[in-house]
Amino acid sequence: QVQLVESGGGLVQAGGSLGLSCAASGRMSSINVMGWYRQAPGKQRELVATITSSGSTNYADSVKGRFTIARDNAKNTAYLQMSSLKPEDTAAYFCNAYDSRKRYNYWGQGTQVTVSS
Repeated sequence: QVQLVESGGGLVQAGGSLGLSCAASGRMSSINVMGWYRQAPGKQRELVATITSSGSTNYADSVKGRFTIARDNAKNTAYLQMSSLKPEDTAAYFCNAYDSRKRYNYWGQGTQVTVSS
């Protein structure tokens, strides 16, 4: 059983930066991939970035060069550093962890990021 709790969301001006954290608790032995998703009003939830336990990353085209995902395995924490923020980045951001043994996705409660123009 894994619990994910996001933090760090807030209001920021366009062009600014913001960092999100995802604190994981529980048994993480089967968790390889963690990621960040976001969902804007009226839009489908979309993948923002993923990272494996070994540090391999991938990003959505819309955030490449602006967002950086990282994780600290010892602290069981994933991070999303966002820079050069745009109003279109406004969304609820969700942390995700995939249990490969259970074939189950764990989700955090979400944290709101609002970028003003």
